[in-house]
Amino acid sequence: MRDIIFTLALLSVLPVSFLRPYIGMVVFSWLAYMRPQDLTWGFAKYERWSFYVAIIMFLGYLAQKRKGPLFVVDPRTLIFGVLILLVGFGVITHPHPVNPEFQVTRFVEYIKIIGIALFTTGLVRNREQMRLLIWVIALSFGFYGVKNGIWGIMTLGQSPILRGPGGLMLDNNDFSLALSMAIPMLWCIGTVEKRLVLRRAFLVCVPLTMLTVLLTHSRGGLLSMGAAIGVLVWRSKHRAAAIALSILALPIAIVAMPSEMRERFASIADYEEDGSANARFRSWAVAIRMATDNPLLGVGMYNFRERYLDYQPDPTPSEMDGKDIFVAHNSYLQIWAETGTPALLLYLSLIGMSFITIWRVRARARKHFRTSWIVEYATMFEASMAAFVVGSTFLNRAHFDLFYHWVALILIFGRMAQKDLDDPIKYPARKAGTLEPVRFVGERGFGRPLPVPSSHGFAN
Repeated sequence: MRDIIFTLALLSVLPVSFLRPYIGMVVFSWLAYMRPQDLTWGFAKYERWSFYVAIIMFLGYLAQKRKGPLFVVDPRTLIFGVLILLVGFGVITHPHPVNPEFQVTRFVEYIKIIGIALFTTGLVRNREQMRLLIWVIALSFGFYGVKNGIWGIMTLGQSPILRGPGGLMLDNNDFSLALSMAIPMLWCIGTVEKRLVLRRAFLVCVPLTMLTVLLTHSRGGLLSMGAAIGVLVWRSKHRAAAIALSILALPIAIVAMPSEMRERFASIADYEEDGSANARFRSWAVAIRMATDNPLLGVGMYNFRERYLDYQPDPTPSEMDGKDIFVAHNSYLQIWAETGTPALLLYLSLIGMSFITIWRVRARARKHFRTSWIVEYATMFEASMAAFVVGSTFLNRAHFDLFYHWVALILIFGRMAQKDLDDPIKYPARKAGTLEPVRFVGERGFGRPLPVPSSHGFAN
């Protein structure tokens, strides 16, 4: 029955996705990040629903008489295209020695990920559309954060290691990374929401999602969540109070944590004696050897495991038997080893340009307002990206769907915020050569009218 209900509901929105491709993008994001199909048990679980929605959405775009650009022309969108070419050349020159069909399938999936990110920059054309898409992504992850967080409270944290529903969140480490990136989304949406009920609902999701990250027992996820919370605390309007509260909450959380979980996370400090950490170090060394020996195109997409022994000068018996051959356990080294130095530099440039956009927009907005939708959303994007950057250092998530989609949304956010800040009515310039405070026209943020502040602080 669940399969039938889900299938009928999805089929009913397909015509709307054709007529309004933006709605198709929202539905696609819901399927990609919440994966409701994995909550069914029958035929609906194994259908490629997101692929069908993507095709219908794109056909609907082509059928429109007055359509906008397919994507925004920007250095980041150009990098997306160059990355596809570099990875594609690597696949051609270094085919998978055992299963080339798998490699081609994964490369096609990678093209789809990049294509959706590019298409997002063309479809999302105003603040409300961006807001809705971010809501869908945040609530998709928040659903699992709340669901599993409540389960963790009911079992007093004694539940087995939590894993995700499937897709990009199947592994517990990937699941924890996605939820860590979602925590800033849920928090910042709650802080700018006008309606009290919705604001409280979003803010309640935050501690439950944090608990779910802990229940994954992922040490990389713990560090990723710590990075996100650190940015939120540092960017808080009440920074001193937030820091003090965090210092007080940390020992309480450690004491309340089940002993098994506490020992697992405490092993981060004893990495020299930890077998998993040592295996990561060995994989990192192998990845560096692969990259330096194949600097241009790498060893080929998803060829790390198959080429592992070729670059391991002193393999252990278990590695010789194929039992302890690991992935790179580092997204940056994975890209470097499998796709080459140019691809790594382009990938890092996407991260760098995203942070630069966030910081520039935030600095400019802070000259006009102590708080606004621009400042809050800049904090959200910054904290979420920080979670990914830290988590990727310990996890093999080079082709993480959410990262590319997030880069596209940051690009959109930067353009919309700059356009808003260029409005001379909302943001008049201070009179040159005077200290006269300027009264600003209050704007309406995402659901909550902003105050009309006077100039303040050391700027005067």
